[in-house]
Amino acid sequence: MRHLLSVRDLDRAAAVGILDIAEDMAEVAGRAVPKLPTLRGRTVANLFFEDSTRTRLSFEAAAKRLSAEVITFSAKGSSVSKGESLKDTAQTIAAMGVDAIVLRHSASGAARVLAESGWIDAAVVNAGDGTHEHPTQALLDAFSIRARLHGPGSRGRDLHGVRVTIVGDILHSRVARSNVWLLSSLGARVTLVAPATLLPVGVGAWPVRVLHDLDDAVDEGPDAIMMLRVQAERMTAAYFPSEREYGRVWGLDGARFGRLPADTMVLHPGPMNRGLEISTAAADSAASLVLSQVANGVSIRMAVLYLVLAGASGTAMDGFPA
Repeated sequence: MRHLLSVRDLDRAAAVGILDIAEDMAEVAGRAVPKLPTLRGRTVANLFFEDSTRTRLSFEAAAKRLSAEVITFSAKGSSVSKGESLKDTAQTIAAMGVDAIVLRHSASGAARVLAESGWIDAAVVNAGDGTHEHPTQALLDAFSIRARLHGPGSRGRDLHGVRVTIVGDILHSRVARSNVWLLSSLGARVTLVAPATLLPVGVGAWPVRVLHDLDDAVDEGPDAIMMLRVQAERMTAAYFPSEREYGRVWGLDGARFGRLPADTMVLHPGPMNRGLEISTAAADSAASLVLSQVANGVSIRMAVLYLVLAGASGTAMDGFPA
C-alpha cells in the first residue's frame, strides 16, 4: 500500500488485513517497552493545517512506537499564515528527507492531490480532508466494534450483519462518510439519523438507510450507535433552531440511552459536546467505547504507517514472526 487516501480504495480483504495488523500492534502496547524497531531510520511528517488533538497525537505516538523520527507541523505560526501554498509547504518538508506525510487539510481532496501531483516522493496518509474523508478514524471505529464483539477471536473477521446507527451532523462529517463506506464494505448494516438539513445531497445513493427520528432508531436496538459532533465551525447557516432543540430531538440523552439494549456500543469520534449530542451518562458508561477508540487509534495508525512504509516489501515486522 503506497498511500491511504480513502476507505473506498480498500476492498473488504484489505480492510480486514489492516484490522488484523492492528491486532498485532495492540499487543505491543502491553509490553514492558511498547516499541518496535520496524521503521527505524524512517521519518514521518505530520502536516496539520487544521486543529487536532486526538489524531495528531495518535499519529505521533504511532510513528514513535515504530521507532520512526517524527516532524510535526502546525499551520498556526508557520509560513502558511503568510500565504504559502500546500505545494510549497509539502515540498519544503519533503526536502528535509521525509518518507511519509500525514496530512490534515480543510480542502476536500487535498490528500489525493498531494499524493498524485508528483510534487513529492513520499507516502501520503489522509488524516482528514475537509468534509470528504477520515479513513483512519473509520478503521479505528471498525476495529473498536470488532474487538468488543469478538474479543481475542477477532482476527480475520469482518462486521457482517452488525447494525450501526450514525447520528447527527452527517453533512459536515468526514467521519460519517468514511464510516458509511468502510462499514458497508465490511458487511455492516448502516443507518443514518439526522435532521434533513444536516444530510448531504445525494445521500440516497449511499449504501445506507436514512431516518429522521432518533427515538425510532433507539427503539430498534442497534448493535452500535455513533454520535457525531455538531461542527458549528463549518456551518454558515442555521441548520437547526437552537442547540437546546438539537439536544432534545437528536441527542443521546439519559432517557434514550436508558432505552438502548445493555450490549449496544456507544461511540463518538471526539471531541464530545456533552449535553448536546451525547449525555455524560452515555459517554461514561460501560457501553461507551470512547476511550477504547482513542487507544485503538494508535494501533490502527501503527498498522497504516507500517503498510505504507514497510509492508509493500513483504518483509515481516521486526519483533514479530514472519
